[in-house]
Amino acid sequence: MGSFKLSENFIGKYKRRKAPFGFNGLGELVYMRTYSRIKENGKNERWWETVQRVVEGTYSMQMNWIESHQLGWNPWQAQKSAQDMYERIFTMKFLPPGRGLWAMGTPITEKKGLYAALNNCAFVSTKTLREDYAKPFCFLMDASMLGVGVGFDTKGAGEIVVKGVQKDRDEQVYEIPDTREGWVDSLKMLLESYFHGQAPMEFDYSKIRPAGEPISGFGGVSSGHEPLLEVHEEIRKVLEKNAGEPITITTIVDIMNLIGKCVVAGNVRRTAEIVFGDPHSEEYLDLKNYKVNPHRETYGWTSNNSIFAELGMDYTAAAERIVDNGEPGFAWLDNMRKYSRMKNGGDNKDHRVMGGNPCLEQSLESYELCCLVETFPANHDSFEDYAKTLKYAYLYAKTVTLGRTHWSDTNRVMLRNRRIGCSVSGVAQFITNRGLDTLKEWLNDGYDVIQDWDSKYSDWMAVPRSIKTTSVKPSGTVSLLAGATPGLHYPESRFYIRRIRLSKHSELLEPLGKAGYKVEPAFGSEDTTMVVEVPVDVGEGIRTAGELSIWEQFSLAAFLQRHWADNQVSCTVTFDPKTEAEQIAPCLNYYQYHLKGISSVSYTHLTLPTKA
Repeated sequence: MGSFKLSENFIGKYKRRKAPFGFNGLGELVYMRTYSRIKENGKNERWWETVQRVVEGTYSMQMNWIESHQLGWNPWQAQKSAQDMYERIFTMKFLPPGRGLWAMGTPITEKKGLYAALNNCAFVSTKTLREDYAKPFCFLMDASMLGVGVGFDTKGAGEIVVKGVQKDRDEQVYEIPDTREGWVDSLKMLLESYFHGQAPMEFDYSKIRPAGEPISGFGGVSSGHEPLLEVHEEIRKVLEKNAGEPITITTIVDIMNLIGKCVVAGNVRRTAEIVFGDPHSEEYLDLKNYKVNPHRETYGWTSNNSIFAELGMDYTAAAERIVDNGEPGFAWLDNMRKYSRMKNGGDNKDHRVMGGNPCLEQSLESYELCCLVETFPANHDSFEDYAKTLKYAYLYAKTVTLGRTHWSDTNRVMLRNRRIGCSVSGVAQFITNRGLDTLKEWLNDGYDVIQDWDSKYSDWMAVPRSIKTTSVKPSGTVSLLAGATPGLHYPESRFYIRRIRLSKHSELLEPLGKAGYKVEPAFGSEDTTMVVEVPVDVGEGIRTAGELSIWEQFSLAAFLQRHWADNQVSCTVTFDPKTEAEQIAPCLNYYQYHLKGISSVSYTHLTLPTKA
């Protein structure tokens, strides 16, 4: 495996160049806390070094693919192209996903070959439990431990009987290796002991490194064995309750949610889950009703709960639940399968789609992963400049599809689909400064640019064209780096305080304190975590979310689904429960023919943007 290197003379121009971090220093703080890796000398990367690592990792993947297939690598042309990509990432005209900023060009990919870690999201169906048994659960745990957000469904309910363990047989003991694979294998053994009616499983946790010790390669520190021990004990309780009966919706979601809780507690990277269920199942709809399911209160939060909405259904009851607790969300599977961009009419090319990712900006088949990349049209002076950015944003995401994963089911679907998601953020800023009509022109023309490059680069790489290429992600902390509003969402306020959690031992605390930022212990985690407050100004003239009616928000999501996203648009509509609650069902009834997914939350349930 060869390594691509940028010219030292080129890199030298950026070492003292100021990075254009956004939001009054918030972007730089988030970068230093979240994406700047610690180098061999013990110091944190600077922005120019992170961009160098990411770009060199990207072009190394291209070079190794082209050379291994003897397709003809042009070093001079690659150097010029890589320098253009470097400039556009450095100036934050586009950014790779957080997974890419963290993992691209590191031992995670370069030595271990864990290219799955470069992907944002995945989906797995439980429909095949009769053949898969533990596989969907293990896939979710494995992907989650690599920082991949995972969606799943409840279609496996009733497919198998939870036989229970044979308690009269001698226990099996598994000494768990201190690896990600060891954790996943322990889950598989535990589940299969109940699914197949085997002897009880016990575990030896002595090989797992103590809490606080560094994790080589992936980064961060160990949580110790406690989160794994807890998930084993809690899953046993869930399966004992279901023993002797067909597996239930509740059991499937309980196991997946408990895994999510374990991963969040036990890994340096955060993950996310979404579950899709039957809109007519009271059992499913009550999963987050903790009066009905009090046992789920400690882990039900780990997933967003959505329904596979049916075109033409009555949305009244679902709307009432939304007013109560902000769920369910909606995914129209028929639209996901039938349409690319809505303006192009039905093409049915994604007929094998089974669900989506946790933020629902991607249509996905079972075991499929996807890489998203974020562009910031408001950071460009002209469409010609933006079109050049789209080339490199597309190229980054397409390059990630060249990396094989360690799951055969995933490789099969990804090699066939080559699905990617080029997203737009800062939509509110663009509309404010240039208007909706100009945005429409840029989206339509930009989509065509991406399709043109997909044709050219797919031929160059000798791989299939991507089944879909564009989406609108909600963004997380990546848009903060660029000073952009997230996805299509408008800010809650022009001015606000963003609170950032930092380790009590972080080297950032001292300079933040000297600079005058308010720093205090985190409530509930005073011994380990500090919180810093950063004042933010989103910009003059930008309307706030409270100024947009529920109808306007639905309309903007449909606008982007029509003119940009051939995958999906992630949108959480905010509404005033006193004046707009009765409008939810009519909005869903009208826009069900224009959208693939949507979620809603009232201001009373909204978490203001105060922490990253």
